[in-house]
Amino acid sequence: MTLNLTPNIADPDDFYDALLAAHEGLDKAQSDALNARLILVLANHIGDRETLFEALQTARASARA
Repeated sequence: MTLNLTPNIADPDDFYDALLAAHEGLDKAQSDALNARLILVLANHIGDRETLFEALQTARASARA
């Protein structure tokens, strides 16, 4: 599976609003923990090791930019 980097969310603004709402009222540590759990849930859903490693490399490379 090749990592899809093109926009692929049907209603991205709605999802972004839901993501922000999920963080409402959380302190920094709780917000970071929520993000970590979300990453693990989505990684489990994807399941493909090569895709996950490609995503890690892509995210890491963009963190340096």
